[in-house]
Amino acid sequence: MIANNIFRAISYFFTEIAFLPLDGIRFMDNWWLQNTFNWVLMIICMVAFTYWMGQLMKFKKEGTE
Repeated sequence: MIANNIFRAISYFFTEIAFLPLDGIRFMDNWWLQNTFNWVLMIICMVAFTYWMGQLMKFKKEGTE
């Protein structure tokens, strides 16, 4: 019984709270604003990936000396 309530609480959190801003974007009529949000997320991910690769290369160079 408790496990069932935990899974229902997790389900409620993600469907009603965490994804609420994405539901607002989904029901917009403005195609440009929706895609701008996606591009901003892609740019953030590319910057984070580039930074991560730079850190890996730095630690790799430090370890081989």
